[in-house]
This record gives sequence, structure tokens and C-alpha cells, in this order.
Amino acid sequence: MANNQSVRRHLDAFTRGRIIGKLEEGSSVTSVAAEFGIAHSIVSRLWRQFQTTGTAIRGFSSGRPRGTTHADDRYIVLQARRNRRQTAGEIARHTAQATGRPISRFTVARRLHGGGLFARRPVRCVPLAPAHRRRRSLWCREHRNWRDNEWGRVLFTDESRFSLSSDSHRILIWRERGSRNHTSNIIERDRYGGHGVLVWGGIMLGSRTDRSSHLRRRFSQRDPLL
Repeated sequence: MANNQSVRRHLDAFTRGRIIGKLEEGSSVTSVAAEFGIAHSIVSRLWRQFQTTGTAIRGFSSGRPRGTTHADDRYIVLQARRNRRQTAGEIARHTAQATGRPISRFTVARRLHGGGLFARRPVRCVPLAPAHRRRRSLWCREHRNWRDNEWGRVLFTDESRFSLSSDSHRILIWRERGSRNHTSNIIERDRYGGHGVLVWGGIMLGSRTDRSSHLRRRFSQRDPLL
């Protein structure tokens, strides 16, 4: 099928004329398609076109001219890679200033999609220092052979902070598919402003703590927990 489509796109005017001549002589569409090594549907459409319009010459349309050059497209993608938090509108303004030609944010979005970049929510995490990662890895290796009776004496605890201030999480970044957890696509969060609630809890085999009794409210970053 791919070869047939390729032949159809590059069918020159002389070959089209030969095909129409064969059909006018009485040859069947199937036999002509087999003789020229192209799909039956291509010959059929060409014959219908000739019967309707009286010509077998393929018409070409210039279409709407592109608003950007290939160099502009590369510049747009490069801007998004350098600062993934830029909006399409911001990239459009920067590109217009650099090229001296107006460009819409919709065009920028299409060019970025063509370059494999799509607007997605970034991953949010608490960054770990190299020392933290080494200690965690060492702890896992030391306890990898523990059995259920040993783990049954361990209580795992953790705490999470829920901000009471407005946060719509509408920050988007431009990234490639399948690169969600790449370092450049992660927003590190280890500080929180405004009011919030700290929730502490613990779990162990067959049991857990009462999380509701460990709610604490922080009224400012500097104030101690009440």
C-alpha cells in the first residue's frame, strides 16, 4: 500500500495520459492497474476525473502560506526547551521580536507539537540531597532480607502538608512524551508559604495510627506547631 501511495503522489502527466489512453481503447481498470503496477483505486479515480472534468492533469493548490520558516520553527522549539514554563503566547512574542513578523500563539503551539513538545503538568516533588539518597539506599540494602516477624516490630511514619492558600496547579511545561520524570520536567518543592495543615500518620503490619488525632495547623512558616 505504501508503494502504491508513493506512485500516486509522483504520477507524472505523461503516465496519466498513457493510462487514460489505455482506458479509452477499452482496457479494464484492473488490467491497466496491473500493467502500470499501481492500485486499482488510483486508476479508477483518475478515470472518473477524466470523465468529469475532461482532463487527467492533477491540479495543485498553493494553499495558505506558512507563517513561519523552518528556521523559525527550530527557534520556537529551542525557546521552549530552554525555558519549559513559557506559555505559547510568550514564545510567540519573543519570536515576533526576533523575526520582525507577527505570529499567533496557536501557530506556536502547532510548531511545538510538530517538534514533539506538548503542554503538560510538571511532576512536583521534595528534592533529596545526595546524602539522603545514599542513606536510603544503604538502609534498603541492610534490610532486604528481613522477614515478616522482623518487619512486624517496625512502625513507618510520614507527614504531609496541605496548603490552605490558593494553588490551582495550572502551571504547565513543554515536554516530550514519555519524559514525565526527567529532571528538567520536575518542579522541586520543599518550602510552602501561607497557612497549611500538617497530617502525621504511621503504619505497620496489621495496624496503623489514628491520623485524625495528629492534625496540626501552622499559622506561619516561622511559628511553631500549636
